[in-house]
Amino acid sequence: MSKAFTKETDQDDEDDGGTLVPAPEPGGKNYITRGGYERLRAELFHLMDEERPRIVEIVHWAASNGDRSENGDYLYGKKRLREIDRRIRFLTRRLEIAEVVDPSVHHGGDQVFFGATVTYADVTGAETCVTILGVDEADNAKGQISWVSPVARALLKARVGDVVRLVVPGGAQELELLEVQYPAPT
Repeated sequence: MSKAFTKETDQDDEDDGGTLVPAPEPGGKNYITRGGYERLRAELFHLMDEERPRIVEIVHWAASNGDRSENGDYLYGKKRLREIDRRIRFLTRRLEIAEVVDPSVHHGGDQVFFGATVTYADVTGAETCVTILGVDEADNAKGQISWVSPVARALLKARVGDVVRLVVPGGAQELELLEVQYPAPT
């Protein structure tokens, strides 16, 4: 079909809701901690129960004012509604395939699994501490990495004292595991 006959929202349906999150492989898992799951769920309910109805009310009011072609409240409200609907679809899909994992079951262990906080050293001796979390909850600025990241994949299943090989674009690096911690059971 010609591009001229497609709606703007056709491409929006494939969007990821405003964040760049890789789609899981077919049959793949979307691991997430209970806290991460609850944050996504709270965001979804906030959008559906508070944000969307507020914007719908603004758009309704703006539409009642007459000429919609030059009505900023109407135009920007409709755009915001599309953004909210896209994010709701994204969150709904991510929550449907989420598999909640409790990392505290490994408390006291020395092997790296999902949810571990790992301290490792590179060949220069520089230490780094990261927590391995789900794709939807990882935040590099807080030292949280996704379990599908190259560093996490290199660390997973290794034990304290092991040296793992991390392949990066500039070559391979060796990382030594110094410490593994898990949250305490609640």
